[in-house]
Amino acid sequence: MIGTIINVATVLVGGGLGVLLGARLPERMRETVMHGLGLVTLIVGIDLALGTQNILIPLGSVLVGAILGEWLRIDLGLERMGEWLRQRVARRIKHASMAHFTEGFITASLVFCVGPLTVLGSIEDGLSGDYSLLAIKSMLDGFAALAFASSLGVGVLLSAVTVLLYQGGLTLLAGVAQRILSDAMITEMSAVGGIMIVAIGLLLLDLKRVRVANMLPGLLIAPLVVALLHWLGVAL
Repeated sequence: MIGTIINVATVLVGGGLGVLLGARLPERMRETVMHGLGLVTLIVGIDLALGTQNILIPLGSVLVGAILGEWLRIDLGLERMGEWLRQRVARRIKHASMAHFTEGFITASLVFCVGPLTVLGSIEDGLSGDYSLLAIKSMLDGFAALAFASSLGVGVLLSAVTVLLYQGGLTLLAGVAQRILSDAMITEMSAVGGIMIVAIGLLLLDLKRVRVANMLPGLLIAPLVVALLHWLGVAL
């Protein structure tokens, strides 16, 4: 769990600095920072998505996942949770950055928890105590949290809870995860995650608001598709 604890700490520190700096930055500067982060987010997402061995797997996973997500209304559930957290935090904190609390919480949570470093790093940390991958991820997340929080505010800090629960859970269940997830499964999961990160980039650039949360089931569908193809003897 050391890697996850470091990750949580860097998100809190980076996010805290972002909130302090954001309040002192002109609106035009905050907007430009957010657009810069959106461009970088697009590149990261595209890079992950292009790692797929068969584009049909992430395509099918995203489409089926989106249908399931819309049926389950995952985005609405996350927004309600974000609003619930905002109301409780707002009682103690009176800050201008509370205006984008829910957006900051959901956006940062998705970015910090989708990607190969999250899965691989958590498994290594749980099995061998080697948290080097999570240490690298922690540094990246710290700078990203600073940039996010400067524009989206306090909600980014609460994404540390999501990181703790998700990464911590993977670390504790590392033995099970290693037996279940093959390299091919992680690759296709990362490709699906990359597509979602591209959607987040579009949101940060004010180009298109995509209900990314409703695509989350795709992360579970991708490894199932890989396992099915392997069982059928079909090469990726």
